[in-house]
Amino acid sequence: MLQGARVLRGEAMIPNKRIAALTLGIFICCFLAACTSPTSYDVILRSGRIYDGSGEKPYIGDVAFDGDRIAAVGDIGEATAPIEINVKGRAVAPGFVNMMSWANESLIEDGRSQSDIRQGVTLEIMGEGESMGPLNDAMKAEMISLQSDIRFEIEWTTLAEYLEFLERRGISPNVASFIGAATPRAYVIGHEDREPTPEELDQMRSLVRAAMEDGALGVASSLMYPPGLFAKTDELISLSEVAAEYDGMYISHMRDEGANMIAAIEELLTIAREANIRAEIYHLKSSGQSNWPLFDKAVAMVEEARAEGLHITADVYTYPASSTGLNASVPPWVQEGGFEASLERMKDPALRERIAREMLEESDEWQNLYLGAGSPDNILLVGFKSDKLKPLTGRTVADVAEMRGTTPEETIMDLIVEDGSRIGTIYFTQSEDIVRRVISLPWVSFNSDAASLAPEGVFLKSNPHPRAYGSFARLLGKYVRDEKLIPLEEAIRKLAALPAHNMGIDGRGELKAGFYADVVVFDPETIQDHATFVEPHQYATGMLHVFVNGEQVLKDGEHTGATPGRVVRGPGWIGR
Repeated sequence: MLQGARVLRGEAMIPNKRIAALTLGIFICCFLAACTSPTSYDVILRSGRIYDGSGEKPYIGDVAFDGDRIAAVGDIGEATAPIEINVKGRAVAPGFVNMMSWANESLIEDGRSQSDIRQGVTLEIMGEGESMGPLNDAMKAEMISLQSDIRFEIEWTTLAEYLEFLERRGISPNVASFIGAATPRAYVIGHEDREPTPEELDQMRSLVRAAMEDGALGVASSLMYPPGLFAKTDELISLSEVAAEYDGMYISHMRDEGANMIAAIEELLTIAREANIRAEIYHLKSSGQSNWPLFDKAVAMVEEARAEGLHITADVYTYPASSTGLNASVPPWVQEGGFEASLERMKDPALRERIAREMLEESDEWQNLYLGAGSPDNILLVGFKSDKLKPLTGRTVADVAEMRGTTPEETIMDLIVEDGSRIGTIYFTQSEDIVRRVISLPWVSFNSDAASLAPEGVFLKSNPHPRAYGSFARLLGKYVRDEKLIPLEEAIRKLAALPAHNMGIDGRGELKAGFYADVVVFDPETIQDHATFVEPHQYATGMLHVFVNGEQVLKDGEHTGATPGRVVRGPGWIGR
């Protein structure tokens, strides 16, 4: 029986071995088939000229996305995707960073961000001087009173709540923000021209700390305009020390970009040293023809500081004219106490005489844009609040003064009072040669210093600076392709990787596997700005495809309507 049992057991094992062998063979075949079958992605951009953001020479290859991330860059062979786009002959690059965006209100009106998306901007950086939070009740009331063509309810209190409000509404680009240095000042002491008490400074520092832990990129000052100009250097150092604890940046529209710009740069370098913080200069320039020779010294100061080990950078828009309020032409003491207080001063006959006199005087106390323009013919009025005054859009101060029979100084005060607003204004104070030189500096990135608009609806009620529609396309077309100031690969680095690295933003700014799929495709031979100072509401052309977080927002040059933009938070965010 035992022997028979062995025989039976042996006979029974023969087919089992065959089954096992067969199963193993099937498994191996399936495994090999899986290994050799094409990989599948969500999106593939085929055969483009890849500028990966590193500044290295481009190469021909593919870019594949899975979800919101880049999955592969290079030769991806026979991989497949439901969306495949042949981009042969086109430049493929990481999405661009707008280092100084004023889209904070325009995105509430229209989340598509048309004028910037059509130039390849996938990340808007806000917060110059003043940010959209934190706000107290008085600040909310003031913000509502100053609203012009774009009207909205204020449904947030903190800066983080504002950014999340945008994301919930639906926006095409990503958004991030600094906390404006003037915002905690206004929150604690209002518009008074005085130093904070130690207790008030502690409150201001606490507001910066909360913003940094919520994801702010750092502290941003704007020291030409009240209430920001009321801050002394020690106050800025104290706020920056808090930002530095969270690896944030100090970024500044300096106290003076004209006759006193060297002292202003020294102040920025002092803040960087004392607070041990990375620092950046907003829109580096020399304003006013008599001050253009100062530019060489300014650059030398920055480069000496960089050689010393300080992390100092700058950003710039690509035009020889600036844009701000018409009230930047009047002395800053007029504006103490807030905008309404400034209107009352400009109505007072005795004070009007003093204001007009000081507008014609050089001063070490403030940057006089009225004198810096050289002539009222170089001051262009572009943004009125009042329907009665909107017909003056596109006229110069000289034109309106002649029309009214008043002096240019009186005309400026009259217009501000009549309009009840700062009045959007373009000042022609800069040198085209300096624009070219600053573009070529390796530590300079780019901005629009403008809202993101569309040539439709409420946006047509005023004229922006053409940089709103053309700053980035102008760089790639005029200065890179036509004038060959810098190679295209260097321009892409300065548009994407450089600013992302400077701000400590991870996972964006380069074409790398694992990075977010913020990717643009454009034709280097045709990309071009079209906006002018006379007719600024004109889209740039040549940008073909734009993806934000892996979702296509621009297809064959037209907006898809998609709004996949997200809040991007700084390195101090405690929610990491």
